[in-house]
Amino acid sequence: MTPQKKAHLFGLGFATIFGLTFMFSKTALEYTTPVGLLAYRFLFAYGAFYLLKRLKVIRVHLSKDKLKPLLLVGLFQPVLYFLFEPYGLHQTTSAEAGMMIALIPIVVSVLSAVILKERPTIPQLMFIMLSVGGVMFIQTMEMSQSLSPAIGGYALLFLAVLSASFYNIVSRLVSVKASSLEITYFMMLMGAVFFNGLYVIRLLLGGELGLYVSSLSQFSVLGPVIYLGVIGSIGGFWLLNYALSQLEAHVISIYANIATVVAISAGYVFLQEALKWHHFVGAAMIITGVYGTVRIQALRKKKALI
Repeated sequence: MTPQKKAHLFGLGFATIFGLTFMFSKTALEYTTPVGLLAYRFLFAYGAFYLLKRLKVIRVHLSKDKLKPLLLVGLFQPVLYFLFEPYGLHQTTSAEAGMMIALIPIVVSVLSAVILKERPTIPQLMFIMLSVGGVMFIQTMEMSQSLSPAIGGYALLFLAVLSASFYNIVSRLVSVKASSLEITYFMMLMGAVFFNGLYVIRLLLGGELGLYVSSLSQFSVLGPVIYLGVIGSIGGFWLLNYALSQLEAHVISIYANIATVVAISAGYVFLQEALKWHHFVGAAMIITGVYGTVRIQALRKKKALI
């Protein structure tokens, strides 16, 4: 299998993994705070990664020339993205947040053209818009109320979109110097240090430091954290970083919309959530948009080799 074909397969992989994180996060957040969940998630992720490194299952070499660009990757994702996204979601509805986050492939396409000089074709842009439109259609139909007036919430979500978009660009740039494993390892390290530091400070100020350990004694927290940390963070971000090292950022970013289809399917299968007609229409738009974007890219590659 060629690296490009593997990248497409990995694109589907990270979208599936990220799609399932919504279900696990929803379960854990009934017992802990968003910051606490992030702290546990990245602590478990880095702990598992460090163990694999110590056992020499993986090789990670972080030389000085890699640290500055890796710091930039880790700053955008997970630090800034996970700072902005939950607080933006807190001030808006989940449907509004979903529509904002769906803008990431469009912003990535613009940044990719400006920074990386990787320009999508007009047909690709149309398919990207179709896929994004599918997400927005589902979220619009899910709205049970009018748009919330929280301008601050929209601003925070837009900053989350920018953070995720710049992460896609910087990860692709850094892949020249560092491997996808090294990028992912450093991301987990930054996430563990930042969010655990933030969580511990909050618990100390509230006189509730004991919650740091006691929360993990509940399987309703521990089970989701293991998935979010080991599979969601290590597996998902490694697949994404590898895919970004092989293919254009605007092509890989569109796979993220598949996560919406996975999340809806998981909700139906595991949480007994209802499937409605707009879910099928939106899913068809998303899948068609992703397929069209990827198919055109494959044809461009094939034509370039002739």
